[in-house]
Amino acid sequence: MNDNLNEQMDLILRGTVEIISEEEMEKKVTGAIKSKKPLIVKAGFDPTAPDLHLGHTVLIQKLKHFQELGHTAVFLIGDFTGMIGDPSGRSDTREQLTQEVLLKNAETYKEQVFKILDQKKTVIEFNSNWMGKMSAEGLIELAAQQTVARMLEREDFSNRFKNNQPISIHEFLYPLVQGYDSVALKADVELGGTDQIFNLLVGRDLQRHFGQPPQIVITVPILVGTDGVKKMSKSYGNYIGITEPAKEIFGKVMSLSDELMIDYYELLSDISTNDFKELRSRLEDGSKNPKEAKEALALELTARFWGKEEADNALEEFGRVFAKREVPTDVPEGECVIEKIIGDEAETVDGLWIPRILTELGLTASTSEAKRMIKQGAVSIDGDRVTEENRAFDTGESRLFKVGKRKFMKISFL
Repeated sequence: MNDNLNEQMDLILRGTVEIISEEEMEKKVTGAIKSKKPLIVKAGFDPTAPDLHLGHTVLIQKLKHFQELGHTAVFLIGDFTGMIGDPSGRSDTREQLTQEVLLKNAETYKEQVFKILDQKKTVIEFNSNWMGKMSAEGLIELAAQQTVARMLEREDFSNRFKNNQPISIHEFLYPLVQGYDSVALKADVELGGTDQIFNLLVGRDLQRHFGQPPQIVITVPILVGTDGVKKMSKSYGNYIGITEPAKEIFGKVMSLSDELMIDYYELLSDISTNDFKELRSRLEDGSKNPKEAKEALALELTARFWGKEEADNALEEFGRVFAKREVPTDVPEGECVIEKIIGDEAETVDGLWIPRILTELGLTASTSEAKRMIKQGAVSIDGDRVTEENRAFDTGESRLFKVGKRKFMKISFL
């Protein structure tokens, strides 16, 4: 364990929004150093989707910081809370998932988190291990620790109540179960996003009720997506998935604004706190080229999930495609059956409807996205920018389509 209190606190404080409380945190760290007994640090994740993106890894990175300092990192998979559905930040009730789906997703989580955490030093827990055994009497005791008035203090519940939007009774159980997880694990510290503060504080209350010292609550920022506006989310299309191809991860990181790059460095990079402070200072005074800094970050994050060789290949490919404006070496190929497209009523007097072609072949998520990208001048065919949504194609011809900065496909028309 790192026995330097100042070094421990510097890394613990890095990239955090709030610590409740910093004074208590120092006391716990001091006690851990003196006793040589590591703190139990918990971060919970509900496996509601099969893959993680960089937004999820902000919390995992903070968990790694504690691991590096010599503390016990507990990666808690919320297979029980996942069946309830976290109401945080929601304007409606989440769709309930089955245990089968949650456990299948959890398997992918277990594989992906060890690209960041040290597997030999990480404790994996499932909260169904204790919640699945809790009696009805135990659940009643748990529910008795909070009032409806306290629950309605939550902004999301309060807004739904004021707007006459339904709140299911089982949603009130979520913060109680998450809080009880801290009791079951005897957590010293719990990590969460800023939208989790209510749930984290419930954990402190329940620990007091069950005769345990209250955990320290640490919140980290919600990572802003590649658009620089909204939080990173698959639904917003502004995410960087950790299972995406290496060149996609590299390219998306390189697309970040210079301002957003600083946040990504602070929250996601493994560089030391001192090196980060120096980098930020040099970027601010202009002595460091932002492109070089962004390239180093893209290499680091790509290598984390794909290895150094793949990251170096992604760097080379990026330089060739974007700096030299060449075509990638591994352009995927697709086929467009003209009769099928016509059968789907994509034919017009001016030819085929390009948005349908792009969507059918997976170059865009929807025809509305394709229309928007055409309007923005982000679609080209054989290097010529597409300005109209309709175009005639002959059977037997092949065209190189480019959508956005990174998507290429050679499409043959049959």
